[in-house]
Amino acid sequence: MNSTELRSAFSLAFVYVLRMLGLFMVMPVIAISAKEYPDYSAFLVGLAIGGYGLTQALLQIPMGVLSDKIGRKPVIAGGLVIFAIGSIVAATADSLAWVVVGRFLQGAGAIAGAIMALAGDLSRESQRPKVMAIIGISIGFSFYLALLLGPIIASQFGLSGIFLMTGVLACLCIFLVLFVVPNAKNIAPKGDTLPVIDDLKNLFLHPQLIRLNISVLLLHMLITLLFVQIPVFLIDLDWPLATHWHAYSIVLVASVVGLIGLMALAAKHKQGVMQFSVAGLAIVFALLIFGQHSIIYLMLLVSLFFTCFNYLEANFPAMVSNIAPAGKKGSAMGVYASFQFFGAFSGGVLSGSIGQFLGIQWVFGLASILCCIWLLIIRGLNATNRLKRYTLKTNKQTSSLTLQQLSELEGVVDITVVPNEQVMYIKAEQHFDIQQARLVLNLKD
Repeated sequence: MNSTELRSAFSLAFVYVLRMLGLFMVMPVIAISAKEYPDYSAFLVGLAIGGYGLTQALLQIPMGVLSDKIGRKPVIAGGLVIFAIGSIVAATADSLAWVVVGRFLQGAGAIAGAIMALAGDLSRESQRPKVMAIIGISIGFSFYLALLLGPIIASQFGLSGIFLMTGVLACLCIFLVLFVVPNAKNIAPKGDTLPVIDDLKNLFLHPQLIRLNISVLLLHMLITLLFVQIPVFLIDLDWPLATHWHAYSIVLVASVVGLIGLMALAAKHKQGVMQFSVAGLAIVFALLIFGQHSIIYLMLLVSLFFTCFNYLEANFPAMVSNIAPAGKKGSAMGVYASFQFFGAFSGGVLSGSIGQFLGIQWVFGLASILCCIWLLIIRGLNATNRLKRYTLKTNKQTSSLTLQQLSELEGVVDITVVPNEQVMYIKAEQHFDIQQARLVLNLKD
C-alpha cells in the first residue's frame, strides 16, 4: 500500500475504534448501572442496550446512498455529530427512558457504509481488500477493548461518564475525518462499496444470502440478549462491577485460543465447524437455564459462547462477499449490516421484556430453541470456495458477443456490467487469468 492508502486505512480504522468503543462499552455495565435511575426496569435496560441497533438498521443503507450524492465526509461528519448529541442526551439523562432516547440518537449516526465507501475511494483496486481488512480488524479490537474498559470507567464515573466519554470521542473522530483522513481522489465503483437501491429486493430474496442475513441477525440477537444478563450474574456471584474486567479478560483469552482451534478444524471441515458453533451457542443457553452455580461454571459457558460467536462473526462477512453476485457486494453488505443491527435491537428488547415478565429462564430457553432452528437454516447453506473479484473499466457499450466470450473464459462465475459507470465486475475462481479478459475487451474495443 502507498502512503495515502496507509494513512486512509489507519485513520478510518481509528475513527471506527473510537466510535464503536462508545457503543460497546455500555453493554457490560448498563444492566447494573441503570438501577440508579428511578424508572429502572429490565425492559428499558434491554431497549437501552439494543436501541441503537434499530436506527442503525433503518438508516444504514439510506446514509450510504446519501454519501454518494453529497459526499462521504459530510455524511460521516454529520453522523458523528448526531452520535455525539445522542451521547450527551444519554449522559445528562435523569431517567432511563432518556438514556433510551440517547441510544436511539446514537444509532441514527449510521456511517458504517459511508466509511467503507470512503475507504474504497481512497484505495486502488489491488489494495482495497487490505484497507477493508484493517478496518474490519479494528471493529473486533474495539469490542474486546470495550469489554475491559467499560466496567472500569463505569465503576469510577458511572454510566453518565461512559456516555460523556463517547461524546468526546465522537468529536475527536470529526476532527480526524476532516483534517487527517485524506480527501478522495480515486472513486471506487459503487457496486464494490455502497448499496444500490435497485439491487436490494433481489438480494433480500437471494436463497443463500438470506440464510446468512438471518444468521447474523440471530448471532447479534444472542450476544445482546446475553449481555443484558451477564453483569447481573457476576454481581450475584459477589463480583463488584469494578472487577468485571478480570472475568472478561480471562474469557477473551480463552475464546481466542478456542477460535484458533476452530479455524484449524475449519480448513477441512468448514460446514461442520459452522454447525458445531451454532450448536455450541444452543448448549450455552440450555445450560444457563439451570442458573450460574459458580464463577468457574459461568466463565466456562461464556468462554464457549465467545469462541463460537467469534468464529461465526469472522466468517459470515467473507461468505456474504463470496456469494454476492458480481458488482453487488456493496448492496449485499448493506443488507447484511441492516440485519446485523436489527438483531442487536431485537435481542435487547426480547431479553428485557421476557426477562421482566416471565423470568430469565424463559429468555435462555427461547435462545436455545432459536439456535436449534438456526441449525436447520444453515443446513441449506452451500459451501463455497473463495472466489476472486475483478473490476474492469469499459470504454463503450459492451456487446452481447463480448459478454458471451468473457463468460466462456475458464474460471468465470459471474459477470455484471454497469453501463452508466462504464465498469464491469467479474467474479471468478482462483485460477482465472484476468489478462484473458482484458484481451477480449481490448480486441473488441
